[in-house]
Amino acid sequence: MERVEQKKPSRCAAGPFTSASLREALSVIRMMVASCYGPYGRLKQIHNGSGGGVTTTSQSMALLGGMSLSHPALQLLVASIRNHISTFSDCGLFAAILCCSLIDRCQSLPVSTHKVIKLNKRLLDTSLSYLKSEDCACKIEVDFTHSKSILDFTRSVLRSKPACMMTVKEVDYMSLLIVKAFLHKVPDESCPSHLLGRTLFVTVEGPSVMESAFIPGVLIEEPAWSRVRPSSSLLSTNIKLALFSLSLCGELGDTGEGTMEVMVGVDPENVMLDQLIVLGKRLVDDHVQMVLCQKVIHPSLKQYLKEHGVLTVDRLGAALMEPLSQMTGAQPIASLCPVSQVSYGSLKQISKASYGNKHYLHLLPSDTTVCSIVLCNRNETSVKELTRTCQTAEHTLNLLLKDPWLLLGGGCTEAHIAAYIRYKSSIIHRSHLEDLRCTASEYKLVADCFCSSLEAVARSSEHDGGETLTDLQDGHVWSMPPEVSVDGEQTEAVHTCGCQLLQRRDGLKWSVLGSPSEPFSPRNRTEISPLLLAKEPLVLDSLTAKCNGIRVAVDTASLILDLAYIVKDEN
Repeated sequence: MERVEQKKPSRCAAGPFTSASLREALSVIRMMVASCYGPYGRLKQIHNGSGGGVTTTSQSMALLGGMSLSHPALQLLVASIRNHISTFSDCGLFAAILCCSLIDRCQSLPVSTHKVIKLNKRLLDTSLSYLKSEDCACKIEVDFTHSKSILDFTRSVLRSKPACMMTVKEVDYMSLLIVKAFLHKVPDESCPSHLLGRTLFVTVEGPSVMESAFIPGVLIEEPAWSRVRPSSSLLSTNIKLALFSLSLCGELGDTGEGTMEVMVGVDPENVMLDQLIVLGKRLVDDHVQMVLCQKVIHPSLKQYLKEHGVLTVDRLGAALMEPLSQMTGAQPIASLCPVSQVSYGSLKQISKASYGNKHYLHLLPSDTTVCSIVLCNRNETSVKELTRTCQTAEHTLNLLLKDPWLLLGGGCTEAHIAAYIRYKSSIIHRSHLEDLRCTASEYKLVADCFCSSLEAVARSSEHDGGETLTDLQDGHVWSMPPEVSVDGEQTEAVHTCGCQLLQRRDGLKWSVLGSPSEPFSPRNRTEISPLLLAKEPLVLDSLTAKCNGIRVAVDTASLILDLAYIVKDEN
């Protein structure tokens, strides 16, 4: 087939990454994500220009996923952050703010791009080495014998998303549900399988958040037009079930590029229906009491199974297949061939449950690490944001099983690392500078740029116009109310730091975060007196997610700074 239009040549543009248009676009993105950062972040409404619904959110995946960008550098930045979020769920806004700040500040440095990238890599390694060292004063080890640190972390995640529209009491309640589900899905020594369980989220719009519930097993919604009524025989123990992943609607399968010949007088639909009835007879003979199907079950097969006391549920969808298989021990059946006995699974009990105006079948297994959380909230926007936030909390809790450490939140970790890097940069040995092939002034310029970018993230948590201070002993963040002057008695206006770990004490020296000050070495955790620790719940972040967020931000910024050409296909 000939082309209707002549193919256009690709367009190559050189050196666009120092242009004013890029810096302006980066500034817009940075201000947008920074305004959403933290528990008091502002909400954004995302609307497709060609129509569709409006999404109200401050959650990074929803925010970045709803953006339409034309500049290749911005597309690269957003793609990198979204890839981080898809793997770690948390710290997406943090990584985006840090990356934008690094690019903007590094572009104005009187240092070659090659040296800037090399030195940023060195500073990145220094930061990560410190965060993973035993001397790090801004991380806390998770003690799984006590729930306080896990609850504080979960509470921090839920409080950071104001679109969930939850009170303090509701945040505490939802935190308990998520932690309970997390502990439930961790297998113990008596569990036959050592696989981590699954948590399924079921959303209900209308009821209060306090009507949310933790449910062992799986909830399957009943269609309004077909209320399933399990018979008394299904309420016994050891209910035998079959799980089908193929369609049982009686249609012929896809023949691909091949052809199918049908003999004269043969009706393919009747042949398929006869095979379905044969399958139904086999299920009845095997004493199967329940049939679950990912797709559609033919009405005639449904009727046949119902007449023989078999409960059928179809249109489950792909998302439920793996949890159902893990929970029941059933192997998904993908053909109409004779079913093997080892493919069947079992349940302990089937009951009915109702939440709001929705009705569910509750499948309760004998012993499983699969559970469900019913998420209730007042309207569609708050339900969607609560679902995304709970999924983030659940995923980041899973990361603690591999790396049981948490970081102090509220901007304290960023300010603490910046103070640590500034101190290390002030005492760097000449031999290290020779290895890096840079001068002391060049190293200090890049280090100040790196630290200023971290401090910019810490300042992003303040949205009411107040000043952000840092103490010159621990390097934590302290927020001042907007009505209090920095020149006045500012120490009287702050009581606890951003992470809620430290409380105000007399004789503490202060500085406005980001302003010039004498480098100092932050104290180790062992040097802090227990009497100075606040008694309030801590604000915590995931160590694993934040470390990767720092790496992604620095690597992406280095890549954008180093790019010199754009090759764009115009077709």
